Amino acid sequence: MTIENDRPGDLDQLALLCTGSDYWNTHVDESRGVRRIRMADGPHGLRVQDDDSPDHLGLGRSLPATCFPPAVALASSWDAELVAEVGGAIAVEARAQGVDVVLGPGLNMKRSPLCGRNFEYYSEDPLLAGVLAGAMVRGIQSKGVAATLKHFALNNQETERMRVSADIDPRPLHEIYLRAFEIAVREGEPWMVMSSYNAINGEYASQSKWLLTDILRDEWGFDGLVVSDWGGVYDPVAAVAAGLDLRMPGSATNEKVLQAARGGKLDVVVLERVAARLRQLGERTASIVPAPKADVATNHALCRRAAAESAVLLHNKRGLLPLDVTSVKSVALIGELARTPRYQGAGSSAVNPTRLVSALEALGDAMSDVRFEAGYRLDGVADDTLRAAAVEAARAADTVVMVLGLPAVDEAEGHDRTSIELPAVQVDLLRAVSAVSSRVVVVLSNGSVVTTAGWRDQCGALVEFWLTGQAHGEAIVDVLTGVVNPAGRLAETIPLRIEDTPAYIDFPGEGLHVRYGEGLYIGYRWYDARKMPVDYPFGHGLSFTQFDYDDLVIDRHDASDPIAFTASITVANVGDRDGAEVVQLYVAAPSGVLRMPEQELRAFAKVRVAAGRSERVTIAVPRNRLRHFHPQAGWVETGGEVAVLIGASSRDVRLRSTLDLPNKPLSEPLTMWSPLGHWFAHPQAGPKLNAVIDANGGMRGRLGDLLADPAGRDSILGIPLASIMQFPRIPFSEQDLANIMAAIDPRP
Repeated sequence: MTIENDRPGDLDQLALLCTGSDYWNTHVDESRGVRRIRMADGPHGLRVQDDDSPDHLGLGRSLPATCFPPAVALASSWDAELVAEVGGAIAVEARAQGVDVVLGPGLNMKRSPLCGRNFEYYSEDPLLAGVLAGAMVRGIQSKGVAATLKHFALNNQETERMRVSADIDPRPLHEIYLRAFEIAVREGEPWMVMSSYNAINGEYASQSKWLLTDILRDEWGFDGLVVSDWGGVYDPVAAVAAGLDLRMPGSATNEKVLQAARGGKLDVVVLERVAARLRQLGERTASIVPAPKADVATNHALCRRAAAESAVLLHNKRGLLPLDVTSVKSVALIGELARTPRYQGAGSSAVNPTRLVSALEALGDAMSDVRFEAGYRLDGVADDTLRAAAVEAARAADTVVMVLGLPAVDEAEGHDRTSIELPAVQVDLLRAVSAVSSRVVVVLSNGSVVTTAGWRDQCGALVEFWLTGQAHGEAIVDVLTGVVNPAGRLAETIPLRIEDTPAYIDFPGEGLHVRYGEGLYIGYRWYDARKMPVDYPFGHGLSFTQFDYDDLVIDRHDASDPIAFTASITVANVGDRDGAEVVQLYVAAPSGVLRMPEQELRAFAKVRVAAGRSERVTIAVPRNRLRHFHPQAGWVETGGEVAVLIGASSRDVRLRSTLDLPNKPLSEPLTMWSPLGHWFAHPQAGPKLNAVIDANGGMRGRLGDLLADPAGRDSILGIPLASIMQFPRIPFSEQDLANIMAAIDPRP
């Protein structure tokens, strides 16, 4: 990107370009080739509003657009191609409505199931989140519309989100929370990134040069525009200097930036760079053909398919599903959510759908004898009349379908949840219904995890649909009747209790600080390390058919190859229905000097297999996915013997093998402050140090006595060499150690 600076005195206009002109648009500078760029909320559909009456929080109506399943549902598809297809459809609608930039996808990690905005985010695992977000970016940008990765970074809660500091150690920061963004940036090449409201270790993200320039641009190679979250700039001058290009929403002036530039406190080159990036974004999103007309019917059909593909069959213990519409005589459809669907989250991402299909409407069309009863109120107030009517309907029906879930008020942008339980009135109703019917199917409709541990045995089948988008009822009926064989897999662990969750003690923090005390151990990493039972594990999901895994072959690549190894297996569909399976590859690495999770997802593949057939699946594991972040040494690659685990979930490992990677196992580089035992154990330094000690008469005095004593030896071996040098009569000098260090590779 060429930066032109032929008019360095034109500071007023340059400063103005660093902020928007209103809620959704940028300023124009025709002389610099900067056109007006229009943005609209995403990420699962457009929220285009009247510029004269903006409504950032999504409380008012916007222009109709297809409401696709939010990220919480799409993530359960584990299907990057499907996610990209949805992104492309959103972009076509954006182009048709004159929108250049979609403000999505959201990519923050699901640190706690209590985060009120989890419905906008993909996963607890950075690989899965990064791959799927990258796919969404590619899909949107394939149609000439910019995607915006957000919120960069560590916006993992809504409580005090505009003021809180996320305090985190270097290793989990890099390996978990930044890694998801890095994968999405490298694989999706987004044209825009949005900074988060919060601070990171005391420094606001919107004015962090380390985050916005050193990491995002210099390390990852991002070349697009960085925009603030709306109202998320605390010091406009510091933000621009740090690498934030565009402060939103905008205004007619940008006085603080202007005065800083005039006073020499802000280099004009920085402002010219902003202008160049705006020009580039305008060029990237410039229409080369007339804006297409969105096909509403086609997009609704895609929404329906995506929602059904993302449904997770949690259990089907009594074999109630799929429902045979020809043999099921009558159905009691119970639950206010069947009539008043929860199909998207609340807040700035709320979409005004082009159409909305409830479960009541769709099931009524699919089956001849359906009786509906609300059963409960969405405000959680007990209603004995509604409950009694629902129980009577269940008693008289051949099969019961109950739609349970969370009302919108329970999960929304701006506040966090306090519980992972279903509303008590719904659980009580389920118990009453199951007392009169043994054929109860529960459909879940929620944007964040709810535990099922206290009531799942009350139903014969349980399907987690999350939030489905506007084809809500049709997707539910497609799965329940077997038109679609469920292939969704959990993108996050469902815990037994909120008290079991990794961040329970440290969420949402206090005194405007939240400590990420669990470190690396979020999601399945935490539950595996503690050998803790869960409600349903990460990656879990059943099917109406059965898959067998066989014949694992590991092919190690040369050390110069960016692919570390490939794993090939045979997946056989041994049932009588066509279906899709998600093959998950986990790696258990040696510990060395870094404590490692029990296993970590390193690759996955979704494969469709016809009934009675088998498919050979090959999964490549890039070398950079095996890296770990050492606080002193930076990124290092895992070496030595690792275990490769192939599973249908994190706790359903079907095949395993070991692989010897060419890099050395992780170990601490040798320094003067390394313990004496590390010096002795080093293959090069150990013999040299022992030779010097022997040449100078051996280790004498109290240190020598302790080294010769089996009970005291470890106390000496654990003392740093620099400390030992402070003792009297040591048989080596600083020069001896300097000579040894100069002659060896300090890495073991």
